[in-house]
Amino acid sequence: MQALLDAIAAMPLPTDAARIFHGRGGMHPGCEQWVLDAYPPVFVLTSFAPATEDALAAVGAALQARWEQVAPPGEPLSWVFQHRGEALRVEGRSDTRLMAGAVPDPHVVTEAGARFRVHVLRGQNHGLFLDMAAGRRWARDFVAARQGSRYGLKVLNLFAYTCAFSVVALQAGAKQVVNVDMSHGAIGIGQQNHQLNGITTGAAFLPHDIFSSWGKINRSGPYDLVIVDPPSYQKGSFVATKDYARLMRRLNDLLAPGGHALLCLNAPELGLAFLQDQMRELAPELQFVERVANPAVFADVDEHRALKVLVYRAPDLPPAAAVAPGP
Repeated sequence: MQALLDAIAAMPLPTDAARIFHGRGGMHPGCEQWVLDAYPPVFVLTSFAPATEDALAAVGAALQARWEQVAPPGEPLSWVFQHRGEALRVEGRSDTRLMAGAVPDPHVVTEAGARFRVHVLRGQNHGLFLDMAAGRRWARDFVAARQGSRYGLKVLNLFAYTCAFSVVALQAGAKQVVNVDMSHGAIGIGQQNHQLNGITTGAAFLPHDIFSSWGKINRSGPYDLVIVDPPSYQKGSFVATKDYARLMRRLNDLLAPGGHALLCLNAPELGLAFLQDQMRELAPELQFVERVANPAVFADVDEHRALKVLVYRAPDLPPAAAVAPGP
C-alpha cells in the first residue's frame, strides 16, 4: 500500500470534494483495493477487500502526519473507513466506521463553486459522485457557451440522483432543468442542493420511474441537453445491458434540433463499444462528438473499463426551402 501512503504524504489541503487516490484503476499495482476521497473536512478511505487493523493504523498515521503539516493549527483530523468487500457489494451493503474526529451535520462540500450535501457515514453513495466532476464541468461549459440562446436552454436530467448536474446547469444560465429520479430521498436532497446554492427557480423535480413517465417528460421538451447518468445495475429499476437501449430509442424525440445528449456509464464490464454500437443502431441520426476525459486522478490501465461519458449531437433543422418568386 506504499503508493497510497505516498499520495497522502504529497497531498495538499483539500478544499473541494475530490479523489486523492484511485487504486481501482490498476495504475498502482498492489493497491487495487484502496480508494481515498476528500469530502472536506472529512477523508473517506474505502477498501474493496478485507483490511487489517495494521493497514488501517498505517493509513491513519500517514493522514495524521500530513494533516499536521497542511491543516490550520488546532483543527483535528477527521476520517472514515468503509469496507466494500465482494459479499457486501453483492448485497448492496457496506461497513462504515468513524476512525477519528467528527463528521459535520449537515455535511456540505464544494466543487467548482457549487455546494452539495453529502452523507459519508451511511451507504455506498455519498451524495456526490466524484468521478463525474469532468462531466459536470462539461455541462456547465456547454450551457454557459449558449447563454445567448433566444429562448433559453432547456435541460433534461435523467437519473438525477441528488441533482448536481441541475445545479451547475442553472448556475451556468440554463432556463429550465427537469430532474427525474425514482428515489424520493435523492430528489429531496437535490432540492436542498438547489437551496444551498440560492437557486429558487428553473428546476422541476419528478420523483418518478423514468420508464413510466415519458408523457410528463415529453411535455416539457424538446430539450437542448439530455443527460443520461443511470446506475449500471440497480435491481428492480435499471439494468444497463437491457435498459440503456430503451433510453437511446427516445433520444431523437427528446432532443431539440442541434441538441446534445450526454450519455454516462460506469460499468467496468461494459466497454465503449456497448454504447457506441447501440447508438449507431438505435439512434443513427445522432452524431458522436467526443468522449469527455475523466479527471486525471481516475486514470485507468484500461480506458474501456473506466467511466464512460460520451457526447452526441442531434441534426440541425434542414434549411428552409427557398420561396419561389411571384409572377
